[in-house]
Amino acid sequence: MIKDYDYDIQKLYLEMMMADAETYVRCQGIFDSTLFDRKLAEAAEFIHQYAQQYSVLPDFEMVNSTCKTDLKQPGELKEGHLEWLMDEFESFTRHKSLERAIIQSADLLEKHDYGQVESMVKDAVQIGLARDMGTDYFEDPRSRLLGLKDKNGQVTSGWNALDNKLFGGFNRGELNIFAGGSGAGKSLFLANLGVNFALAGMNVVYLTLELSESLVSMRVDSMVTGTSTRDIFKNIDDVEMKVKMIGKKSGMFQVKYMPSGKTANDIRSYLKEYEIKMGKKVDVLLVDYLDLLMPIGKKISAENLFVKDKYVSEELRNLAMELQCVFVTAAQLNRGAVEEVEFDHSHISGGLSKIQTADNVLGIFTSRAMRERGRYQLQLMKTRSSSGVGQKIDLAFDLESLRITDAEEGEEEVATQRSSSLISQIKARSSSVEEASDDPTEGAPVKKIKAEVGSSKLRSFINTLGDDDED
Repeated sequence: MIKDYDYDIQKLYLEMMMADAETYVRCQGIFDSTLFDRKLAEAAEFIHQYAQQYSVLPDFEMVNSTCKTDLKQPGELKEGHLEWLMDEFESFTRHKSLERAIIQSADLLEKHDYGQVESMVKDAVQIGLARDMGTDYFEDPRSRLLGLKDKNGQVTSGWNALDNKLFGGFNRGELNIFAGGSGAGKSLFLANLGVNFALAGMNVVYLTLELSESLVSMRVDSMVTGTSTRDIFKNIDDVEMKVKMIGKKSGMFQVKYMPSGKTANDIRSYLKEYEIKMGKKVDVLLVDYLDLLMPIGKKISAENLFVKDKYVSEELRNLAMELQCVFVTAAQLNRGAVEEVEFDHSHISGGLSKIQTADNVLGIFTSRAMRERGRYQLQLMKTRSSSGVGQKIDLAFDLESLRITDAEEGEEEVATQRSSSLISQIKARSSSVEEASDDPTEGAPVKKIKAEVGSSKLRSFINTLGDDDED
């Protein structure tokens, strides 16, 4: 039966939402003012924008005077009325969206753009309100506990050293950030992580906002086949055969370039189209990298990093929860962090906004020199499931294949000892410099030299300690 959503019924939807803020909040995720009739569209948009900006609903007088409408306070609303409204509004939004999709599809069909048509229709049909009210703690404790025991939704990274720190690996629906300075190997790390997931049989989408698809893919060729990038074209037949053979036993690995400045909505649209065309659910989403994205529909100054990154981080985490996939992205460390021996929240470009939103944040504590010596190091900066903040994780790196693997047994402990020794030596030298800086000819000591790792003198000192101690 086709419903007739006339002016009066649409007007009633708005009146009932304005009378009960909780109902509006539950409906705002599918609220689209453009679906209302022309006479009510302006009022619907005003209500929606006002609620978004001030976190309260406008009163009836304000809406009517601004939008020249005649909205009225409805009679007493009971629980059944509000449930009716939610069901009705869900149907209204879905049917109107489907109607619009069909109308817009006419031009697309003439262009034989069937994929876009299918995507639009599917998006319209799938519109609905969240009905999941969460976990009833007392209802079925056995099933709840067994679900935890089985690590339902948890995915291993492919590196035991990292999984141990995260108590088993990554969780679906969480946002994970790996932060590193320029040249620290953020893209290399994400590509390695993607290879691990794909070889484990998962469907991986790697979105690159900086490097080209061909460059990322060639790096993956090296990682998958063990062939140096400089030798790929010399052994192209061998590389082709290995890639195809390994691909038959692996999940999907889709590399897609997106220009910087895109939003979480652009990512959402691409993934929905991907799932339709490929017939595969995305298990893992890798985005290289967070700082190159922009917030949805918000004009934010490029200088206001905190606000920009706050919005982007929140939108990405919501997307991870919506898709129920493993979501991993990279972020930029500021210049002051490059030469540091320890990372903290202040070293991440944009600062606390990313830290507060993400579930796990790890610093890529790796220089070019370390990679040349076969070392790759991470530092836990934040994790929801572990108390090991500040701990470091040592991994091995093969310069030829660009492959990151677990360090050999005992190597991580040695590396940690080296790091601790380095810090102790820095502190000792710092103390001696401070003591020597007191001028006996003056009545008061001169200003002491601060032991900043970023200073040229301290960097020179570090170099004297030998290559084996570089961090």
